Amino acid sequence: QVQLVESGGGLVQAGDSLRLSCAASGRTFSSYVMYWFRQAPGKERERECVARIWGGGNTRYADSVKGRFTISRDNAKNTLYLQMNSLKPEDTAVYYCAADPSSVTTPKYWGKGTLVTDSS
Repeated sequence: QVQLVESGGGLVQAGDSLRLSCAASGRTFSSYVMYWFRQAPGKERERECVARIWGGGNTRYADSVKGRFTISRDNAKNTLYLQMNSLKPEDTAVYYCAADPSSVTTPKYWGKGTLVTDSS
């Protein structure tokens, strides 16, 4: 069982930077593939995987955030990060941390999300 708690969301303006964090429980954090998903307002059926990172550090990004967002993890601290730069209004969403033993479409474990809102 893995419990995930996101933090770091808030109000931003276009061009701002923000870092999200996800604290994970459990002793096997380093073995999990970790993900950041987002769900924009009014798009309840569309949850986009913006980035994923394997235990060894390999990463993959959605085209919509490539070059602007960076996913990273600290296995010693059981923490996942998402550094978001050059934020755009369309980045407004609830951001979810997720985990799974494998690289999958729908991870097994999810956090409750943290809201990033554009105030421009």
